[in-house]
Amino acid sequence: MATTELDLSTAVWRKSSYSNATGGDCVEVRDDLPGVVPVRDSKVSHGPALLIAAAAWAPFVDWAGTA
Repeated sequence: MATTELDLSTAVWRKSSYSNATGGDCVEVRDDLPGVVPVRDSKVSHGPALLIAAAAWAPFVDWAGTA
């Protein structure tokens, strides 16, 4: 049986430009995987990551930029 789990242990994460220097609002993404965008809380780097379909990520980012 094939696995659908991604190994993100060596991932290079990119912090949101909206994150601040005092440790608040820290969201990181990995944007080099086809079809999926892993998202995590940088304050819990050893914690889980949400896997969001790339097709859903772009509209979310557009929406968040207007909020």
